[in-house]
Amino acid sequence: MELNRKQKIVNLLNSLESGDTAPIAYFNQVKYTQHNLSIADGFAGFGELLKNKPEQGFKVNVVRSFQDGDFAFTHTEYDFFGPKIGFDIFRFEDGKIVEHWDNLQETATETANGHTMIDGATEIKDLDKTDVNKALIKKFVTDFLVDGDTSIIPDYIHPTDYVQHNPHIGDKIEGLQGALTYFAENNIGFKYDKIHKILGEGNFILVVSEGQMAGKHSSFYDLFRVENGKIAEHWDTIEEIPAKENWKNNNGKF
Repeated sequence: MELNRKQKIVNLLNSLESGDTAPIAYFNQVKYTQHNLSIADGFAGFGELLKNKPEQGFKVNVVRSFQDGDFAFTHTEYDFFGPKIGFDIFRFEDGKIVEHWDNLQETATETANGHTMIDGATEIKDLDKTDVNKALIKKFVTDFLVDGDTSIIPDYIHPTDYVQHNPHIGDKIEGLQGALTYFAENNIGFKYDKIHKILGEGNFILVVSEGQMAGKHSSFYDLFRVENGKIAEHWDTIEEIPAKENWKNNNGKF
């Protein structure tokens, strides 16, 4: 039986640790666009990554996987030149992988909320509500993170059970509001300038955005879990975008 898209990318990512060569067949080897700016473009760039892996190899633990049309995406715990949490997005054409984006952040060992950056709910529910949940999250990110309207937070976030996995922010609405106050008082500026992608499956929605974090050009990947029309859980990774002269491909982060 033909594997679905998310099964293929889980197998592919696991092969980084296992060394299994079978998932190589999932690539369109003559048409593969790479958006990780530390990796050269094309299938050859992927091969170069494998050749240069550290002596101890890579460690991969895929915690969540999703698919949305031609896209599949994962939320993964890596030891990838050091411990990291990452989101990977793959685009398929005619059953083959033709494009890849990701966002990696060093794993935090201490968090303000007592959770890790990767634990929490994993069960995909409400498949019939994917589009509704995408629209909800798009409006929340646009109104709050892009336009800066903090007054709308109680309208979107679960009032008592909001679980936060950003290592610098506490649980519940109070934790988010407290973090915003701390950022403002300490001139830790962050600004979302543009939403690039919104992908989802059921109650999980991933938003890919571009902006500024503490004065650095950054990419933001935010994963939200929606429950009964409210945001019940949030994970993210934030990665600084390197200066263009340091890019190994010219495809851009997004």
